[in-house]
Amino acid sequence: MSTSAIPNVLSVAGIDPSGGAGLFTDLRAFAAHGVHGCGVVTALTAQNSQAVTGISPVDPAFVRQQLDTLFADVRIRSAKIGMLGTAPIIRAVAEGLDAPLQSGQPAHLVLDTVMVAKSGDALLERDATAMLLEAVLPLATVITPNLPEAGVLLGQRAPETIAEMRRAAEKLRERMRHSGRRWVLLKGGHLQGDAIDVLHDGDRMLEFAAPRIETRNTHGTGCTLSAAIAARLAHDDDVERAVGVCKRWLTEAIRRSGELSVGQGHGPVHAFHQLWSR
Repeated sequence: MSTSAIPNVLSVAGIDPSGGAGLFTDLRAFAAHGVHGCGVVTALTAQNSQAVTGISPVDPAFVRQQLDTLFADVRIRSAKIGMLGTAPIIRAVAEGLDAPLQSGQPAHLVLDTVMVAKSGDALLERDATAMLLEAVLPLATVITPNLPEAGVLLGQRAPETIAEMRRAAEKLRERMRHSGRRWVLLKGGHLQGDAIDVLHDGDRMLEFAAPRIETRNTHGTGCTLSAAIAARLAHDDDVERAVGVCKRWLTEAIRRSGELSVGQGHGPVHAFHQLWSR
């Protein structure tokens, strides 16, 4: 493969028919950041901007088959994991990624710990959290939980202040049990005031702030941010730089989300705001 070839980036995620979250929005974020998107489907959902009315998990053996078939042919530079849904699917994904990761592809894995949809509907079975911590968390270069997800992962209430976010980021980084550079990006969008995210690598604690934008169109913000980070890491190994670029990009995608009209509830962000005219 030519060193100048456009990188291939993988999303392992569920399908949202409205295109607001999941695999479809990941592919848009990939395209917006100049990479070719590949996708492994973990679940089908009946979903719109207001609610999730049904979930149909993909058979874990077929999830594994998708991964094995893809990696047998396509060189993946980085990957993002989104909705996994069940413990058997989590194990299938962990096992399917183990050998490729050992051989250096993908070089980076971004884990978006998807547990609850914007509508409040559960997207991860209760008994699957332990499997996520055991089987997938140790594989990740970056994890990107929001505050409620951090609380579930740590078995405590969600952080309510920046100081508590810092302590939670430290605890989550310890759970990654990795030598080398591994990062926790704890997203503070559930707090009041500016949207402040905390990035921690076990040593440094960095903050990324953005003004809060008054809009209902925040469906899939977590999916979009984690996918964008995976795409940037396919171009550049610097996690701090990737997070800064993607945070600014997502802020503008939220700001211009009103240019889209998708449903009556929480609409998606505008991933192509830099490419499409108003």
